[in-house]
Amino acid sequence: MPEHLRALIVILFLASVVFLLARRPACDLIPLRDFKRRRNLWFLLTLLAFFSHSFWLYLGAGAVILYIAGRREHNPMALFYLLLFLIPPASLQVPGFGLVNFLVELNHIRLLSVCVLLPAALALRRQGDTLRFGRTWPDRLLAAGLLLMSVLYLRETTLTDTLRQTFYLYIDVLLPYYVASRGLRQISDFKDTLLAFVLASFLLALIGVAEYVRHWLLYSALVDAMGVPWSMSGYLGRGGSLRASVTTGQAIVLGYVMSVAIGLFLFVQGYVRRPWQRLMGALLLAAGLFAPLSRGPWIGAMVIVVVFVALGKGALRRLALLAAAGMLALPLLTAVPGGDKLLDLLPYIGNVDKDNITYRERLMDNAWIVIQRNPLFGSFDFRNTPEMQSMIQGEGIIDIVNTYINVALRVGLVGLGLFLAFFASVLLGMRKAMRSFADKDDERRQLGRALLATLAGILVIIFTVSSITFIPVVYWTIAGLGVGYSQMVRRLHDSQVSELAGSGLQTG
Repeated sequence: MPEHLRALIVILFLASVVFLLARRPACDLIPLRDFKRRRNLWFLLTLLAFFSHSFWLYLGAGAVILYIAGRREHNPMALFYLLLFLIPPASLQVPGFGLVNFLVELNHIRLLSVCVLLPAALALRRQGDTLRFGRTWPDRLLAAGLLLMSVLYLRETTLTDTLRQTFYLYIDVLLPYYVASRGLRQISDFKDTLLAFVLASFLLALIGVAEYVRHWLLYSALVDAMGVPWSMSGYLGRGGSLRASVTTGQAIVLGYVMSVAIGLFLFVQGYVRRPWQRLMGALLLAAGLFAPLSRGPWIGAMVIVVVFVALGKGALRRLALLAAAGMLALPLLTAVPGGDKLLDLLPYIGNVDKDNITYRERLMDNAWIVIQRNPLFGSFDFRNTPEMQSMIQGEGIIDIVNTYINVALRVGLVGLGLFLAFFASVLLGMRKAMRSFADKDDERRQLGRALLATLAGILVIIFTVSSITFIPVVYWTIAGLGVGYSQMVRRLHDSQVSELAGSGLQTG
């Protein structure tokens, strides 16, 4: 039996376990019919991917299935999240039929964007109560950043390729952000969407643990079976163990997704009735965070938890307890079997792969020298500079393992400023919205608390990794959810003011 079909058997078994155990707690938040429909769709598309033996067949049949499913879906963002990590986002070029070299590159993420998010965006634009794009500061800053990138593409490539890259910016950035920021109106919509991301992450977590234990990347053979060349399906180890990656292509991306899921789980778990189910979910995500053995996401997850606690009731007392628990955990690890191995993996404490930390420090020093030569708008050939050439690793690549540095090198400090200002405006908007609720236990405040903490953790993690595979689509959509949250609170406030004004007129 081919390796990818043997892997499919394992994947289907593990997914069945997750969906079986998640059914009851999921139905504490959403209707059972929604859970069943999306679960069945996940299995159908997974079977299609593994039995198609052709990426083109998967795209064609998948587009039809998603179009039909999308017509029955009331929350496209939830469907998008549940299916987002279904298969690796390897890309193939659509032929240009003699007119150009190729039209566009397609992958699983873009398939979902076109078949799920694009119809949703068109429907939202037709609704009269949808906030027009450009009315919020995050909209304007994002539009300015995308426009700058589109213009700067002209200096490094042809007009045809510039148009192609601009299309990618729309389909990969603007479209997911727009649907996330406009498509969710009620608290129930956010519950549904965040649950979908957490469920998809449960699947990744259990499969990732299996990869770590069995030393077998279960989706690696699928990419080859579908005839897609992809350089990110290789095996990576750390400390003598395999680093799990599942469908994300890189272990650090899996850790990043797990960290985000932990942040969203902090909100979702409040609606699960049974304590043991909440505990199982938390332990599964923690195991999924450990399996990639990626230290940046570990730090990001800590930031998420600390920010979440700091924004809640009794913050000082709980932060003190959290710090004490952390301090006690370190010496306890030395007495626990396997604890020394875990300590050795910790950044700045252990000795495993210390060269990675040194590489990141050198990257910042060398990149700053390059940035200073073209500070405003960066340069397209920054990789050819002596400083960057000195960063070539054994694989023959220059790994820009820092999203902020990558932005500054490509589009300069102006582009980096717009990038940072966008996220700062989203965070400030959420913080302002949260302050409108005096009751710290209000579910809408809890939602803002989880989203703000999650976005803060994301901004820390992307300091340690470039925007590869699933990383950008996750941070653009989480930012979009933050904008949607702020707008939901604003609408609530406006309706309350209108009701008070109406009651005042009646009394008068």
